[in-house]
Amino acid sequence: MKEIKEKSLRIRDLYHRLEELHHGSKWTVEEDALAFLTDAAIVGRLTMDNQGRWPSNKSDELTYKIGESIWWLVILADRMNLDIEKCIELFLEDKLKKMDNK
Repeated sequence: MKEIKEKSLRIRDLYHRLEELHHGSKWTVEEDALAFLTDAAIVGRLTMDNQGRWPSNKSDELTYKIGESIWWLVILADRMNLDIEKCIELFLEDKLKKMDNK
């Protein structure tokens, strides 16, 4: 996970440079969140294609878009001073505890 975070932050820094070059400023956290939501929606559409529920010729993009969505979550957690590993662990432990008790 450490290597994923390091690579993710490096890529985001490179994007920030492009944003400053083209727009005069880095994207805000809110803009990053919107970009994540856009990619997450594309994952939904590509999943429908993968399952034969929506015609598309882009199902080969599903793997990439899932990776990109995870990348965005790593970035969003970092920008909001959250530890992505702790976020995942908290969710998994809480969900297992709740589901095991049902």
